[in-house]
Amino acid sequence: MTAVLAQAQQAVVGDRTTNVLIFTLFVAVTLVFVFRASRTNRTASDYYAAGRSFSGSQNGVAVSGDYLSAASFLGIAGAIALYGYDGFLYSVGFLVAWLVALLLVAELLRNTGKFTMGDVLAFRMRQRPVRAAAATSTLVVSFFYLIAQMAGAGGLIALLLQIPRSDTFGQGVVVAVVGVLMIVYVLIGGMKGTTYVQIIKAVLLLIAAAVLTTWVLGRFGFNFSAVLDQAVERSPKGEGILGPGLQYKNKVDFISLGLALVLGTAGLPHILMRFYTVPTAKEARRSVVWAIWLIGVFYLFTLVLGYGAQALLPPGMITAETQNDAAPLLAYELGGELLLGIVAAVAFATILAVVAGLTITASASFAHDVYANVIKKGQPSPDREVRVARTTAVVIGLVAIVGGIVANGQNVAFLVALAFAVAASANLPTILYSLFWRKFNTTGALFSIYGGLAICVLLILFSPAVSGSATSMIKDVDFAIFPLSNPGLVSIPASFLLGVLGTWVGRRERFNSEKYAEMEVRSLTGAGAEKGVVHQGR
Repeated sequence: MTAVLAQAQQAVVGDRTTNVLIFTLFVAVTLVFVFRASRTNRTASDYYAAGRSFSGSQNGVAVSGDYLSAASFLGIAGAIALYGYDGFLYSVGFLVAWLVALLLVAELLRNTGKFTMGDVLAFRMRQRPVRAAAATSTLVVSFFYLIAQMAGAGGLIALLLQIPRSDTFGQGVVVAVVGVLMIVYVLIGGMKGTTYVQIIKAVLLLIAAAVLTTWVLGRFGFNFSAVLDQAVERSPKGEGILGPGLQYKNKVDFISLGLALVLGTAGLPHILMRFYTVPTAKEARRSVVWAIWLIGVFYLFTLVLGYGAQALLPPGMITAETQNDAAPLLAYELGGELLLGIVAAVAFATILAVVAGLTITASASFAHDVYANVIKKGQPSPDREVRVARTTAVVIGLVAIVGGIVANGQNVAFLVALAFAVAASANLPTILYSLFWRKFNTTGALFSIYGGLAICVLLILFSPAVSGSATSMIKDVDFAIFPLSNPGLVSIPASFLLGVLGTWVGRRERFNSEKYAEMEVRSLTGAGAEKGVVHQGR
């Protein structure tokens, strides 16, 4: 075990050749699926929504693959190993959030929209301003989420390739390579290719997590209490890892994080876009049910993996710097180089599938909402629209590479929680008001989206997440004037209030009762959903 500890501290774990071979094999196999899928990408619907060709069960597996990101596998396992109870809050919050998505948005969005969130908002409001606002929000949320995934990818591949943490240039090159691969997947495969990768990745991830969980429990006679006992013995925090307060000593910060996690999923653009890849609303519901079961089982695995890493790895191995490596290091401790290579390849697949889904969502939002419906006023050339989406994907990929290099080393679950806060602040209030509030208008939507987005991003910039503490992204300066690490407790209610205020300010706008009635009937029954969105040209 001492040797393992020494290796982990130097970022030298396993055999580099074995790691690279397994990693290369996986990338090659998934690229084959992406190339095969690209042959059927003939229309915008094929590129954005996979031609609505996936069943509810297939899409549910893909949704779980989209959702179980680096935050779930690397970040949560590391957070539980390091902080115990507080780390498990991420699992609970991410899972409970799906109930909100199932009950409030999944079926209704599928019935009302066509490709993006902007379709839903433009149904009964002035099309051009709300589409521009929806695209802006989608791009910002996707950027925050991409940063988390790229940071996780950088740390993981650097561990595989034995690049020291002190080698900033080497780590940056790794992040850049991941970004280039992501761009290739999106440009070639579109949503259909991305979906196949997510299905493969979800199955492999669940199998890998199940194997590791069974192996850990087997070491302790399948007695989880024994795992906890040894984790307490090995942890420098002792019995503190079994109770709250290690990471979030401030209860208000704890509540703010929980609120962002529970409400964020229903506003994540790459999750919302998944509901458009199925042919009917019934299949959209089935997708969410499948996703809840698969995600729930996986999060139970993370509990064993996190405490198992603390119980089996040498004391002092899991630190704030190495927490994202907890699952790979546990795999190396249990099964040596081969298991490490397999688990790391699956973890990389996790990251690659999620960043591909995020990139195609963000690029689709810009191409469909801004280019096709704002610039071209609803009459674009379909081929040109897809070309714009692909160009946007390249730009987004390059920006994500830069962000990933800056955020490299941060806990990915924590970074994803910031993306959840932005999604819950900018998107969720507007979606709910549009679906359920008869008097909600364009001004209210703009106030809610832009106001919630601006408040959330500003609070993040001036929070301890960015500066002022040992775990901040920027460690050498301190401009943290906002005390909470996650702004959800302030920014989410503020966005709801701004929606009400904007609706009151714009109360003189002409209200189209027929349009609202049509949207209500369509969202609740699915009648006419296949006709898509009626372009208003405003």
